[in-house]
Amino acid sequence: MSIKAFLLTRGWRDTPAGVELSLWGATPDGAVHVIVSEQEAICFIAQNQPATLPARARRQKLTLTLLDDTPVDGLYFHSQRNLQTFRQSGVALAESDIKPVDRFLMERFIRAGFQADGDIELIDGVRTMHNPRLTTAEVAPALTAVALDIETRGSSQQLYSIAGACMQPSHGPASTTKPENPAVVFMIGEGQPERRNGYTLYYCDDEKSVLIRFFSWLDTVDPDILCGWSVVNFDLNFIDQKCRTLGIPFRIGRGSEAAAVLQPGNPGSPRIARVPGRAVLDGIGLLKAGFWAFESFSLDNVAHELLGEGKLIAPAQDKVSEINRLFQDDKPQLADYNLKDCTLVNDIFIKADLVAFAVQRANLTGLAMDRLGGAVAAFDNLYLPLLHRRGCVAPDTQAHENAQSSPGGYVMDSAPGLYENVLVFDFKSLYPSIIRTFFIDPLGLAKPGDNPVPGFLDASFSRNAPILPSLIETLWSARDEAKRTDNAPLSQAIKIIMNSLYGVLGSTGCRFFNPQLASSITRRGHEIITESRDWIELAGYQVIYGDTDSLFVWLGDHGDLNTAEEIGRTLTQGLNEWWSKALHDKYQIQSHLEVEFETHYSRFLMPTVRGMPTGSKKRYAGLVKVPDGEPQLVVKGLEAARTDWTPLARNFQRELFRRVFLDLPYEQFVRHMAEQLLAGELDSSLVYRKRLRRKLSDYQKNVPPHVQAARKLDSASGSWIQYAITRNGPEPVQQLESPLDYQHYLDKQLAPAADGILQFLDTSFAAITDAQMSIF
Repeated sequence: MSIKAFLLTRGWRDTPAGVELSLWGATPDGAVHVIVSEQEAICFIAQNQPATLPARARRQKLTLTLLDDTPVDGLYFHSQRNLQTFRQSGVALAESDIKPVDRFLMERFIRAGFQADGDIELIDGVRTMHNPRLTTAEVAPALTAVALDIETRGSSQQLYSIAGACMQPSHGPASTTKPENPAVVFMIGEGQPERRNGYTLYYCDDEKSVLIRFFSWLDTVDPDILCGWSVVNFDLNFIDQKCRTLGIPFRIGRGSEAAAVLQPGNPGSPRIARVPGRAVLDGIGLLKAGFWAFESFSLDNVAHELLGEGKLIAPAQDKVSEINRLFQDDKPQLADYNLKDCTLVNDIFIKADLVAFAVQRANLTGLAMDRLGGAVAAFDNLYLPLLHRRGCVAPDTQAHENAQSSPGGYVMDSAPGLYENVLVFDFKSLYPSIIRTFFIDPLGLAKPGDNPVPGFLDASFSRNAPILPSLIETLWSARDEAKRTDNAPLSQAIKIIMNSLYGVLGSTGCRFFNPQLASSITRRGHEIITESRDWIELAGYQVIYGDTDSLFVWLGDHGDLNTAEEIGRTLTQGLNEWWSKALHDKYQIQSHLEVEFETHYSRFLMPTVRGMPTGSKKRYAGLVKVPDGEPQLVVKGLEAARTDWTPLARNFQRELFRRVFLDLPYEQFVRHMAEQLLAGELDSSLVYRKRLRRKLSDYQKNVPPHVQAARKLDSASGSWIQYAITRNGPEPVQQLESPLDYQHYLDKQLAPAADGILQFLDTSFAAITDAQMSIF
């Protein structure tokens, strides 16, 4: 029988018969468990390298070589444990750090979709295939998901309730089966099941009963995905620890398999959930992986920004106290709150298309669907199988000895000022296009051949069918097609993986790390930006700033909006044509560099470094006029775009910029804001918000304001501190006891936010407000 499935989870274990691989996939007819047994753990060793192998290991001569043409043998171990033990003997090995299941999949070019040909048997209610033939396949899965959330007694280990809510798939065809009980809350308490707004509340005798009944419900609805908010670090970790305490299995995997939350080996590393048959997706991690930006990634804030609604207990309330009160006095209301968190998670996943993004990311990289980060592993999945087919194997990670670093992106000195008509030109995916154009490739560097393309640090690259540029070309074409078909999740996933490839080559954690590779990308980028600047200035326009892949060009007094747009299109076409000819004439290569006319700012501010005459970098603001719409204010790096400044400063600066850019009166606005501040009318916008990144006791010599405020709290729960500056120093907003220090906010918030632009109008915040200040 032949079936197609989408890979949900993967794993391996050592058995007496060899390494056993466990693959769980989603199909239209439900989950399938693929077991591949009697596998060997594999790595490589130079043929001239002697080694004493353990029992049940073998060495076999191969036709493969290292990148330097040294022939290698294959080493085959009966267990992964034996291979890992052998690694510790100090013998130089190649690719010994690749897990057996990852090697099995990558060598078959299986990233997420696969086809299994073999017999299916029903084992404990699970469709199971033993040792089928596996090949890669395109699969558009209809994945089912459940959002879960727990409520506890503050920071204690007392569990109050667990909520679960099913989500309709946001990718692929809609599911034809709907669970009878799609949303539930299991809570400690007494009473009959209660049907409430969209869910059922079940009362349980104790924590053990809550867990067992939730696990049973999960078995019934049988989701492919578990999702939540900090779902691994908090919810699943808490449940795992609670199951251990109560002596019951953590039974949320498929096929009655127990789950586990792996604790980090290093401080700061994330916990990892291992749930056989179910991917675990965390909303915070996926949003960050997709480069979503929010002032705060709290569930309440993201829900308000994306959905226009929030949690049932407002952030201003003492959440812990309110949850404890509801558990004692109003359990149904607590159940509403618990379930609401699940529905918010589901709605955010649907609104941001996060399941589709995770699916596309897995399809592109070969990483597990719920693995965040992993750029180096993704590079291995894409590159190594192709390298092997060229007759080469790769070194182990960290086998390189070269510690030389490469420069970062080029940032040009800016020309500060207040301008009219500034155009921004952007090189589309500059680093990937450099890789394509200049044939930058690990194998091409190791084997440059005849007539190579020169790089930097004495590097040369083969023109003969390089691997990495071909991968980039495939991804590039796929992204163009995704854009054409409005497949936003796929387009975003491709963009992220393409742009990560340079970072991988520049990371010492990459097995191909070599400064010649990274420098041949970044230094070429420097060259492209500076030569493009020179070409534009020869055309008669001034480049006032450049940043990695962008150039900011001041047109001077060159006409109106239509004229500026026409100049932008002309410069774009001319610069692209110039690069094509220049690269062909100099290197006999085809240019894949593509300059795009990105933005026309009718007014533009390039500020100075605060307190200095030199221009700033990565900080600017501008006004973009939209046809038949309101002008759009764009702020980068300045106070209005920084969450470590108060809402007072951010809102004030945005409005001041808008007025200046539109030639509206601004002095009275500045004076009025200062007057409102001193009159106490803006107190709600004077709050600072900052994260505690260490324990309070760790701050000894240097104690910043947010730490001072946190130490004044009766109980500091959570890692974010909200505080205000009073005449007695920083105080938490929950326990303000002293009068606010309005002079601090005048001097440290309003004045800096204003003077960045007012200096170019020959005035200042102080000059505008001094007469007013004398009244107070």
